[in-house]
Amino acid sequence: MASLYLHRFSFAFALVTLLSFSLPFPLSAHSSFDFTEATVDSIQAAFRDRSLTSVQLVQHYLSEIRSLNPRLRAVIEVNPDALTQAARADLDRERNPYNRNRLLGIPVLLKDNIGTADKLNTTAGSFALLGSVVSRDSGVVRRLRKTGAVILGKASMSEWAFFRSETAPDGWCARCGQGINPYVRTANPCGSSSGSSIAAAANLATVTLGTETDGSIICPAASNSVVGIKPTVGLTSRSMVIPISPRQDTIGPICRTVTDAVYVLDAIAGYDIYDAKATKEAAKYIPQGGYVKFLKLEGLKGKRIGILREGFFNFSKNSRKGKVFEQQFSLMRKKGAMLTDNLQIANVSVILDYNQSGEEIALLAEFKVELNKYLSQLTSSPVRSLADVISFNEKHKKEEKIKKYGQQVFLLSESTNGITSIVRNAISNMAQLSSKGIETLMREKQLDAIVTPDATVSSILGVGGYPGISVPAGYDETGVPFGICFGGLKGYEPRLIEIAYAFEQATMVRKPPRFKSLLL
Repeated sequence: MASLYLHRFSFAFALVTLLSFSLPFPLSAHSSFDFTEATVDSIQAAFRDRSLTSVQLVQHYLSEIRSLNPRLRAVIEVNPDALTQAARADLDRERNPYNRNRLLGIPVLLKDNIGTADKLNTTAGSFALLGSVVSRDSGVVRRLRKTGAVILGKASMSEWAFFRSETAPDGWCARCGQGINPYVRTANPCGSSSGSSIAAAANLATVTLGTETDGSIICPAASNSVVGIKPTVGLTSRSMVIPISPRQDTIGPICRTVTDAVYVLDAIAGYDIYDAKATKEAAKYIPQGGYVKFLKLEGLKGKRIGILREGFFNFSKNSRKGKVFEQQFSLMRKKGAMLTDNLQIANVSVILDYNQSGEEIALLAEFKVELNKYLSQLTSSPVRSLADVISFNEKHKKEEKIKKYGQQVFLLSESTNGITSIVRNAISNMAQLSSKGIETLMREKQLDAIVTPDATVSSILGVGGYPGISVPAGYDETGVPFGICFGGLKGYEPRLIEIAYAFEQATMVRKPPRFKSLLL
């Protein structure tokens, strides 16, 4: 693995000398720009005043990855073409100085289940897919490339989106090992978009992308003190993204600020012919002019927000975490929000139970069907079915990186027989639970959002395909981050963005990690 990294970095840095001869302005290896916690806006301002180039920015992130990734294990691969793409963005900007595309020249890290038709692998963190070739860019990557964004590389993830083993910890994958929380190395980085969240928190890229089926954006965002947006299912294309469920899978941004996350959401949201049914249905929710206009400092004013207390805020109001949330609730009220406390969703205990709700039955069946379909579309691949993946892992189980954890979930999925009447009944049950639960509550109480800590609401949002935004909320006694999540009904992104942005700007909780614990 070390040789792979050395090869890719050597190749990338060797390009700098070659590219410098074709640039219409001098290329320096250094810049006076402050890269720490750099935002899209600050970077674009530096591009415009020529204190920074995209090539320099990519150089910086490659250097940071080389320095920190051996300890964080957030990045699986860097893109050998990243500097070429950065140089192209610099040239485009020079030729058209009035180009105001926000992501032009901005480096993006992608979760390793998001397909790219380039020199990068797309493996879901598994050796079983190493060397496979996708037939085209994923829908979200195709949109990113149109903006001029630089595909920096692939972020680590809980292998197979945490859908392989019942015993593997969050953030572990065979190809990269155990992802490390950059704030407290013994803390859970959460998953499955662990690498994307760790990388965003540790300033290894400007912005990142993750995916969520049930908690995989919201949880790692909260655990690593970054912002994560889980969009309404279908708002972003799932085409050429390694799947779990067509009902629940969604792709969203993980960034250091709400603003940057919204810029990325604007870039990736929209119709895709390769995910036509879902994206056509969700396209009606996309506001004319996009989502940036909902970044309002007064976004909390007049918002009706329901606090789901019982079963979610499972800690004392007098604990450090409890006190932080109570202070933040008070602040939201001062900012004009109308908070209704102690609300309950009907049958909430059933919805949150993976077995009782029907979620387990549905996901196990859907995964086999959808994965086999995905593998059949690959231009080339060492495996062509879930059965092949299971056989691969069994064949290589004596190898340390493969054998460490089992594949119980795979075996359960392989034993399913398609979308049977039992599966359809489970899906119908989840739809009814959602309709009678969160939908009824929010409409009866006329709520703009519900609020919960961390990722405790993930199953409610997951089974219904609803959106949520996680924002940094604080750090516990040991320095471990925690988040606050604002959730809503399908298409509620504008309201949630207003709330999340106003909350973020009023609290300004996030601070970069110091990495002290990583040296121990």
